Amino acid sequence: MSDNQPTDPPTASGPRPPRERREPLPWARPKPAEEDPDAPDRVRAILESPSYRQADSDPDFLNLDETRGVRLQIDYLKAELLLRRYGVCHTVVVFGSTRIPEPSAAARDLEASLAALAAHPDDAALAARCRMARRIAEKSRYYDVARELGRLVGQAGGGPADCRVVVCTGGGPGMMEAANRGAHDVGAASVGLNIKLPHEQYPNPYVTPDLCFSFHYFALRKLHFLLRARALVAFPGGYGTLDELFETLTLVQTRTIEPLPIVLVGEAYWRRLLDVDFLVEEGMIAPEDRELFWYAETAREIWDGILRWHGDNGAQLFCEPAGP
Repeated sequence: MSDNQPTDPPTASGPRPPRERREPLPWARPKPAEEDPDAPDRVRAILESPSYRQADSDPDFLNLDETRGVRLQIDYLKAELLLRRYGVCHTVVVFGSTRIPEPSAAARDLEASLAALAAHPDDAALAARCRMARRIAEKSRYYDVARELGRLVGQAGGGPADCRVVVCTGGGPGMMEAANRGAHDVGAASVGLNIKLPHEQYPNPYVTPDLCFSFHYFALRKLHFLLRARALVAFPGGYGTLDELFETLTLVQTRTIEPLPIVLVGEAYWRRLLDVDFLVEEGMIAPEDRELFWYAETAREIWDGILRWHGDNGAQLFCEPAGP
């Protein structure tokens, strides 16, 4: 056969072409300087131009005001896909202060504050700090309550390997750490929804790594908090806890979402902070709005109340297991 004689193309059952071409295509190498001395510099300028970056690899483009819609979509979708992949169906959402550590840490902080005040007994700022440290130490018992609640949720259903109902927190320290830690104690998965903030922060070490997310938008984080929530448990906390609590109360009050059990842990704290009877007397809420939540003190009381609420209302806490 002559070297110039054409060959028949391979049939459908013939060999596949190799992954790498034997002869590169014309655009596989830049125009050589031998043909145009300015060509290499021109090609380099094109390659280095921001316009040449792929859109999904161009942070400057992705951070434009005009691409906010895309960012909102992917901020939602990444967590959603991973939660589905893990089989997370419903959650027990736990909020509370990041400033309430475990009892031993609170005791150390109080001891250090008292020592500082003893050295400077006339310092009003140190005296105020001691008072706050003492109150934090008193509330540190709730760390153990939240941790025990995490254990109870983690052992529910089919046991620690059952992800149909898991603990979900903001992923930070304090009360959130305690709830994640309780689930971790029994080998159960738990979720942490962190948020990007101007200052450095770290997730607590007890969130399941594959279920710890960092959100750009508070709105999408809030969406994921409530999308699977079948109970909201609020421990003593500050602005962040109040934000999530009041938003949930408003959504349930207006029936924008299906009612769910809302538990306020630490009745003395919450009654002083939130005078619901005053709101009723002032005509700001209806008497029935007092029934949107209840108080509890122990983990068993919280969990039994959640189970009873779902049983009494015919609501589904555990979804049906996924098919094979």
